[in-house]
Amino acid sequence: MAEQDNNPASNVPPVAGADSTPTQAGPNFEIRKIYLKDSSCESPNSPGIFLTGSQQPEVSIDASIKVAQLDQDDYFDVVLGITVTSKIEDQTAFLVEVHQAGVFHIVGVSEQDMPLALQIACPNVLLPFAREAVSDLVTKAGFPQLLLSPINFEALYQQKQAQAQQQAEAATADADETTAH
Repeated sequence: MAEQDNNPASNVPPVAGADSTPTQAGPNFEIRKIYLKDSSCESPNSPGIFLTGSQQPEVSIDASIKVAQLDQDDYFDVVLGITVTSKIEDQTAFLVEVHQAGVFHIVGVSEQDMPLALQIACPNVLLPFAREAVSDLVTKAGFPQLLLSPINFEALYQQKQAQAQQQAEAATADADETTAH
């Protein structure tokens, strides 16, 4: 009778692309490195800001995505920038900036779908790491823990595409108007 392997880890299939060659034809998305590219935390009005009472701070969060193709084919550096500003009345309580980055190896994705991978899938991978970095910096600055809510990168991508299309249409209309005179 054959011995049965009851180790749950042995039942997990190997990760596609764990070595440097894809194991199957078709799209392949690999995380090669996750790293904190830059971070800063400023609390310009401390320690006085800690004595202002228990007023509810106004918190604003901005996100940005930068993509650069690396020298090696199909390798991309994606940077998710998160800026969190907290104000109490007119005073800045803290300003935290985190640039969470990752190196991704993406193969077999069409040119048309590549922006979706780079602007949606990659930032979704990076967000939990950025969330942790922001929370750590805010807490170390002496403020209550701040947990970033999920970000809908697909909606942000669609907004960016719509803005680009509107700007292109406005530029075309301006060019047509200029040539008509």
